Amino acid sequence: MCSIMEGREVVLPTVSRVALCGGTHGNELSGVYLVRERLKRKVEEEEHISVVTVMSNPRAVQQCRRYTETDLNRCFTHATLSGPVTDKTPYEIVRSQELNTLLGPKGSPEAMDLVCDLHNTTANMGLCLIAYSDCDWISLHIYRYLQARENNHHRDSSFWMHFLIRVELPYSLDSVGKHGFGELIGPQAHGVVRSNILSTMQEGVQQMLEWVRLFNSGTPFEGGKVDVYTMVKNVDYPRDFETRGITAAIHPQLQDRDFCLLRPNDPVFQTFSGETLKYTGTEPLYPFFINECAYYEKGIALSLWSNAASPSPHMALAHSRAVPDRQETRADTLLRPEGARWTGAR
Repeated sequence: MCSIMEGREVVLPTVSRVALCGGTHGNELSGVYLVRERLKRKVEEEEHISVVTVMSNPRAVQQCRRYTETDLNRCFTHATLSGPVTDKTPYEIVRSQELNTLLGPKGSPEAMDLVCDLHNTTANMGLCLIAYSDCDWISLHIYRYLQARENNHHRDSSFWMHFLIRVELPYSLDSVGKHGFGELIGPQAHGVVRSNILSTMQEGVQQMLEWVRLFNSGTPFEGGKVDVYTMVKNVDYPRDFETRGITAAIHPQLQDRDFCLLRPNDPVFQTFSGETLKYTGTEPLYPFFINECAYYEKGIALSLWSNAASPSPHMALAHSRAVPDRQETRADTLLRPEGARWTGAR
């Protein structure tokens, strides 16, 4: 959990270069069609922002597959990005290095100020922003802005928003930018597009760009508490010891109940012979990605996450304040002493 004293002001540089990416997984079609429309209209400039729109994995999009050889959204570690390339290197690894050249290099001052990567899920998760740190205050404030706008629009209460924190080594496309997150929305089956899901993703993107325009024009943003979910562990399906095939499915009482608290002894699986298998953990946790289609191959039936309130500071644009020569990255925020404040160059 990031430590910051409430009421402190954080002064940040402009978010002048934004990358909007879709088709990282070629069968998640909301992002694919959103990006196609922007490319068709040649949308490159927004007020106060330069926007680069990218079809991340064109081969997988053409084949309407998650990937062609390996999962592109696991190829953005420093080790993979700096590895050698030969004629036998999987296409997605080659493509990750191309994207790193276009949008990064990762961890450098030249990297995009913000990378938003668009995804779908078959799980009943609504709209989520997924990042690597609750100290990425740009992402936190964008989430707060989207959440406020959703509340003002009085959406159907069944459609919710959440902010999720990965705890793994940053491996995804959004980690190439100085700031970044995945915008995930579901449920939507892979290989199809639903108009309501696409419309909600489009609204989320427009509101994200609206927040960036406001911030770059000097609008200050008040701090406050943000409920964030942090990943604890993944849970695999029960499996046959010899064949490793699954022997159970998600229990009907758990199916589609993403973000509903899972308590000890609650049903989790129902075996193919009809037996109920219960949650054996000692603490209540929140299940996400329940029965996600793409995670069968990864051995994940669901993920369990904890919930806590994270403070987001007051934020303002740097403008002409005295600034250091370098910009802070998300890694720096993890090392900053509690209550410290920094300013960055425009």
